[in-house]
Amino acid sequence: MPQPPPPPRASAHRGAAATGEHTGPGSGAPGAGELLQFLRDGQPRTRAELSRLTGLARSTVSLRVDALLASGLLAPSGEAASTGGRPPTRFAFNPKARVVVGVDLGATHGRVALTDLTGRPLSEVAEHVDISAGPITVLDWVVATTRRLLDEAARDVEDLVGIGIGLPGPVEHSSGRPMRPPIMPGWDGFDVPGHLRRHWDVPVLVDNDVNIMALGEHVMAHPELDHLLFVKVATGIGAGIISGRRLLRGAVGAAGDLGHVAAPHAPDVMCTCGNTGCLEAVASGRAIVGHLAAAGVPATTNSDVVALVCGGNIAAAQAVRQAGRTIGEVLATCVSLLNPELVVIGGSLAQAGESLIAGVREVVYGRSLPLATARLQIVPATTGPQAGVIGAATMVIQHALAADRIDEALAGA
Repeated sequence: MPQPPPPPRASAHRGAAATGEHTGPGSGAPGAGELLQFLRDGQPRTRAELSRLTGLARSTVSLRVDALLASGLLAPSGEAASTGGRPPTRFAFNPKARVVVGVDLGATHGRVALTDLTGRPLSEVAEHVDISAGPITVLDWVVATTRRLLDEAARDVEDLVGIGIGLPGPVEHSSGRPMRPPIMPGWDGFDVPGHLRRHWDVPVLVDNDVNIMALGEHVMAHPELDHLLFVKVATGIGAGIISGRRLLRGAVGAAGDLGHVAAPHAPDVMCTCGNTGCLEAVASGRAIVGHLAAAGVPATTNSDVVALVCGGNIAAAQAVRQAGRTIGEVLATCVSLLNPELVVIGGSLAQAGESLIAGVREVVYGRSLPLATARLQIVPATTGPQAGVIGAATMVIQHALAADRIDEALAGA
């Protein structure tokens, strides 16, 4: 992350010597990056308050506050009450110092948002994007859209912290490469970060789209919870798992791939993965559309299904509720295995009122152990279509604003 120069290193040495503190590598004393973590909650604090929180001497705190002020990540935020003499200045995290790009790509949609350093979208673009068009076509659209948002916001490339992307398939998070995604022809093993870094020399982090939706929902709507399961029901079905406040990705990024779990009592319907009877093949938006079309109900998209349910079409409401029951049969096992505090149902089909969630609740509460469901809530997502871009931006922010990376950026500026 580009940063203005920090105070001269010699000054930092004099401050440490004057106080008798050891603040160099391996000393264990909090650096500027760790100091910033105390301020990321948005609460303004004085140097004296930061000294008490960190256990650092006032002179050391002042040096680190000055470095963060120079970087723009910290800004003055009024004055505290005076106890005699000049009132002390308060400082607060400045989320407008830099911007992040969050990208959410689905089977048939693309959304790109420019966010601040809290993940709050400042501007965004959503368009129809066909993921099967291949990585070059889709990622070139991401590049063009990102440039447009940066230009419209009058932000320089130097202001860009990084880019986060969610893809509708398994992703090896460490490399950012999709891993045999069933509905993404041409994407297997493609170097997504490398393609984007040809245009911007910033971190590019890639994950499964449901994982980033789980991050977005957790950060924005349920930050107080430790254990959350986010389920996306749209063209496909998947889950993002938050356990102990951490996102679980699994060994190769395939954790939470609910769509290709065999659904109990499902007919032998062929799935896109090549197996039969998968949850996605019988309970996804695509499956519901096919069921309704076979029954003579005019529906070709998930939006059509939602409109029919909200318009009172009984056949559509019954089909969506049955899909919820089928999903609930798989989720009942997940609840017993993971014991989440909250199950959040998101994705385009979640907009069909209570029909989908009622079906899920009916089965989960009936099939899971009472101990696991005693305090369990099953609710609709509250972040809506922005969950993905917020989560993608959050993934980058957590990476870029980690204490050690802030210290490295300040030292190398």
